[in-house]
Amino acid sequence: MNETFKSSSIKDPVRPNEVHLTDKGVSFKMKKLIGGTEQFVFYSDISGVEIDSGMFFATIRVIPRARPEIVIENFTKGDAQRIKALILERV
Repeated sequence: MNETFKSSSIKDPVRPNEVHLTDKGVSFKMKKLIGGTEQFVFYSDISGVEIDSGMFFATIRVIPRARPEIVIENFTKGDAQRIKALILERV
């Protein structure tokens, strides 16, 4: 499985965040005005996934074991639900 989801270009057209799902784990790319961060988590290290839904967009919170939670914002509600379902299938 190789799927990539990008955050909404409506909310942040210059710096879209990305979630890339692979066979072994999930990669999160959070872009900032200058630079950004990338984190990778194995499916076996994930203890939960939460979604905070707003009116149009959603925030995804991935809770890994023994690490701080990973928060990635500005996804459509549909993409957020799909990401959560794909991660929970592998956990």
